[in-house]
Amino acid sequence: MTLRVPDHRTASAVLSRVTAAVPEAIGDGVPHNLIDGDWRAVGTPAPQVTPVDGTIFSQLPKIDADTAQHAVRAASRAHVSWARTTYDERREAVLAAVEAMAGVRDDLALLLAWEIGKPWKLACADVDRCLDGVRWYAENTEQMLNQDVEGAPFKRQPLPGPVSNIASWNYPMSVLVHAELVQLLAGNAVIAKTPTQGGAVTLTVAHALMARAGLPATLLSGDGSSLSDPLVRSPEVGALAFVGGRSNGGKIAAQLVDTGKRHMLEQEGLNTWGLWEFSDWDGLSAHLRKGFEYAKQRCTAYPRFVVQRKLMDKFLATYLPVVQSVRFGHPLAGENDEPPALDFGPLISAAKATELEGRVAEALRHGAVPLHHGDRAHGHYLEGQDVSAYAAPVTLLAPPGASRLMHEEPFGPVDTIVVVDTEAELLAQMNASNGALVATLSCDDEAFAAELSEHVQAFKVGINKPRSRGDRDEPFGGRGASWKGAFVGGRHLVHAVTQGPPGEQLYGNFPGHHRYPQT
Repeated sequence: MTLRVPDHRTASAVLSRVTAAVPEAIGDGVPHNLIDGDWRAVGTPAPQVTPVDGTIFSQLPKIDADTAQHAVRAASRAHVSWARTTYDERREAVLAAVEAMAGVRDDLALLLAWEIGKPWKLACADVDRCLDGVRWYAENTEQMLNQDVEGAPFKRQPLPGPVSNIASWNYPMSVLVHAELVQLLAGNAVIAKTPTQGGAVTLTVAHALMARAGLPATLLSGDGSSLSDPLVRSPEVGALAFVGGRSNGGKIAAQLVDTGKRHMLEQEGLNTWGLWEFSDWDGLSAHLRKGFEYAKQRCTAYPRFVVQRKLMDKFLATYLPVVQSVRFGHPLAGENDEPPALDFGPLISAAKATELEGRVAEALRHGAVPLHHGDRAHGHYLEGQDVSAYAAPVTLLAPPGASRLMHEEPFGPVDTIVVVDTEAELLAQMNASNGALVATLSCDDEAFAAELSEHVQAFKVGINKPRSRGDRDEPFGGRGASWKGAFVGGRHLVHAVTQGPPGEQLYGNFPGHHRYPQT
């Protein structure tokens, strides 16, 4: 049966609907920048190519550093007024924005599909997680702002300036917009930088609805080289929230050294799954398949498996059928107008797909053993569609130390497997990347696995199940080079963007200061 994209899900139809919904924020298909409460048609447009089929979806209006600095100063003025509002006023405005986004939920999800390649089900989950999470915070943040300090009541206060948010492209709603709305609940104005790789229109629609609700939000588009200084070092900025790679995160951390500025820098790590004295292979199979969601383009994906030698035959008998049955392709082109049942769509760009191919080739040149090498041609596509951003799953055994896949997160559907003989080897291989966000140990003896987990350099370690980023009352952070600054999630997120009593030490991964809450 011929695959097709239903008319209401086509790129032109979605863009037309959201332009009509927020005409103040989008003109002629080009998103504007939100500066000082107004949508402004400023900046130099740069084509935004959808990874779905390689066509131009929209334009990114890139501003310069001077314009960004002006926007930061305006956000600082708005912050002063917003910080004086009552919690009830802030809660009412935030919930108004949430309900407005709920009214266009399907179009936000379709934008995620076109802009960053998320399959329909995952795109809907991204939007829903944002909205449901903020509703939870709206009911609980006020309590988190009130503390008991040495037997006396204490009310936490907003930061001295707005929170600057620089996030990656993969979760525009459930990470970036979610964080901003919680920061607003806590009494801070917010500034967000649009990721240059995707998500501009999604974020524009969300911020248009935030602005209509009276929330002091700023949305800027531009290159990091131009916007980094005003968004990171400006004295008006009260805190920085960053989600991205270690290279950019390290540069930002260096810029913050002499500022004393509050920060939460989430960086990648090589998340590992270790197997030792284990036998529940049916249970593992379900986790393995779910692990391929969104082509493992997420900070909590597991691209490395460290397996006890005597378990390798059973592990491969479980793993290989899963990876061989993974479905990928056009995220919106299905049969009978139904969304396709896919594990993932394209990678974020053709350049990323090419880069990943290069890393696989590098590992093979240095001696890695190919266990599975999928074929991109086996994806589900429209006839004649550009498929340069797609990548089939690959699995390599024993990646050599000389290859980047041994120590770095691939951020794509490439798994590596390392075989070990001792517990010491297991832990050494699970700690190959100087810290990670999550890890898992599969072991029939859960008490023994819990003991081993104390030596795994990951913030969250699951026993026989994967760990997720989490939010609400579950904290999130990282160990080693995977995270710098305050931890987030529940009260930790609220405390990270508010001022507490004098001398307060936040939970986090700061230089010379490591305080880890119960995970």
